Amino acid sequence: MNLKKLFINYCNVKKLEINNDQVKIIESLNKFYNINFKNSFLSNLLSKKNNKQGFYLQGGVGVGKTMILDFFYKNFNKSKQRLHFNEFMINFHDFVFQKKNDKKENVINRFVNELKKKYELIYFDEFQVTNIVDAMILGNLFKKIFDKNIKVIFSSNIKINDLYKDGLQREQFLPFIMNLKLKCYEENLIIKEDYRKSKKNKSGQYFYPLNDATNFKINKLFRQLTKGKIREDKILSIKGRKFNFKNYYQGIARFDFNDLCNKNIGAEDYIKIAKVCDFIIIENLPNFNYKNSNQQQRFITLIDIIYEKKISLVVSGESSLQEITSVDILKNPFKRTTSRLYELTSLKYDYL
Repeated sequence: MNLKKLFINYCNVKKLEINNDQVKIIESLNKFYNINFKNSFLSNLLSKKNNKQGFYLQGGVGVGKTMILDFFYKNFNKSKQRLHFNEFMINFHDFVFQKKNDKKENVINRFVNELKKKYELIYFDEFQVTNIVDAMILGNLFKKIFDKNIKVIFSSNIKINDLYKDGLQREQFLPFIMNLKLKCYEENLIIKEDYRKSKKNKSGQYFYPLNDATNFKINKLFRQLTKGKIREDKILSIKGRKFNFKNYYQGIARFDFNDLCNKNIGAEDYIKIAKVCDFIIIENLPNFNYKNSNQQQRFITLIDIIYEKKISLVVSGESSLQEITSVDILKNPFKRTTSRLYELTSLKYDYL
């Protein structure tokens, strides 16, 4: 596969800047592909010698990590799966629940065997670990994944060594880090510019401050979006929990921030919500501090899922995107959130 040539052609067609740092990552991905998937004597020899089945791409927000790995994934013509990491872990926990009478080790083996039957490559975009339950599982789970020779590619804002940094019982997570470093090529994409904040991504669908004028704009936009659509009484049932939509019109949903982030709900709920939405309005986004840090963590997860599903978004907030405050412990992941909000609220996602 001549991935470099394909990438340059792709950039030219899309009228994207050809960045040399991104091209170098493409060349590294091409080597990863040739070693692991090209069926030749030399590639088989190199595969046995290197024994690296993963590619871990780390870099700042908005530098093109997702664009690069999406490009690789699109041109990968074997069995594959692209998943949000939260969705992957939900699938795993569901599988464990279904096999609850099996021994833990046997459940992991069976889960990975099912993956092996279906996929040669799994892709996790914006990989991170924040949940202690997941952190304690990942060591055994990914050891089996690599043992079964399933190839994995990751994009992340976080270096492998810094995953789950300052997390509870992190010492039990260190074997996973060691295995990841052993089994993955780790590349760093260092670009200062956040492409999501470029001029073409003007936040035309982000409104601030919270006042009557902003409320008028949101109401006007909502009337335009729902014109001719029927209001539905939408209720989702998620493992015994009920989630009620107060304003739902055939795929268009309007929420107050508190409806989504000030309740005891999480990634699984947001994934289910995203599946029935084409356009989402979120009103009254606050500034964040230590008093509402739990709400901020939920909002980060919510925007990750909305971004993964490419759902058009309108937001009203207390402050501009540049000025939203964050609790200190979440400053780094929140940079990704605000960066994604630039893109999600840009005119490129205009639903009208």
